[in-house]
Amino acid sequence: MAERARVAVLISGRGSNMAALVYAAKATDCPFEVVLVSGDRPEAPGLALAEAEGIVVARLASPASNQKRRFFEELDQALRRSSADFVILAGFMRIIPDDFVEAWSGRMLNIHPSLLPKYRGLVTHAAALAAEDTVAGCTVHLVTSELDGGPVLGQTEVAILPDDTPETLAERVRIAEHQLLPRVLADYVSRERSPEWIERRVDELACTLPEVTSRTAHGSPGWRVGGDKAGKFFAILSVRHHGEEAIALLVKSSGQDEMAALIEAEPDIYYRPAYYGASGWIALRLDRSQVDWDHVADWLQRSWRTAAPKRLTKLIDAADAF
Repeated sequence: MAERARVAVLISGRGSNMAALVYAAKATDCPFEVVLVSGDRPEAPGLALAEAEGIVVARLASPASNQKRRFFEELDQALRRSSADFVILAGFMRIIPDDFVEAWSGRMLNIHPSLLPKYRGLVTHAAALAAEDTVAGCTVHLVTSELDGGPVLGQTEVAILPDDTPETLAERVRIAEHQLLPRVLADYVSRERSPEWIERRVDELACTLPEVTSRTAHGSPGWRVGGDKAGKFFAILSVRHHGEEAIALLVKSSGQDEMAALIEAEPDIYYRPAYYGASGWIALRLDRSQVDWDHVADWLQRSWRTAAPKRLTKLIDAADAF
């Protein structure tokens, strides 16, 4: 089975959505595992449940009004110690500072009890009833600095009954939340390890470089620089080729010595590709957690320079010399 994504869950109360994630992760084919539960209330009932299930818990003191920055610094440290890949807000009732949001950009998800963009913030069920809506529901979205305003990843509608109160509606919406959150999270963490998503991401980075075109290389997605006839490949995406288990980006190293040094230093990231290794290509594994895409972009640019014609590289070379 592929390595699971490591998920931290933040709560403020009983943590029923956290529990839904914990129990979903017990399935053998679940692509994530819950590695940490924390929040802003050290006495929150959900923390005791997490401990009973054998999950690491960080009990942080509720922050006073003048200690919010320190609280989020300590929370970030706890998340980093857990090596979490993703953070899930599951009833975490705190406004999150912009720098914390930025640090986890694209890796922090929230479950919200309305069909966003309707009814951001609190009292969502009362708002839906007051508006005489026929349906309510829940939303999973990425967290941004805009309150409940990040990109929507999934929603579930819940019918409103004629005699509903905010409390009865909340009970049914909560059931929908418990179904929606594990499903959306599983899809989201899996996408970064799918060949299609990885190819699109590499293509976005490669095509920022001058005179790059995509073309198949021995049946694999590849990227060339230069004209149609004289162009050269500088990057190839290897999707479990030649018996290898990895999805990796092949780029040009400086030679066998550098390749050996990189593989020895970071064997989880680099390996010698079976088919291309003899000619100096090194494999940078991309189907793993916490891929540093800036690092990938640097390798693409470096490999591009080895293949690009002089007319494209001379200005860059002059700038480097300066």
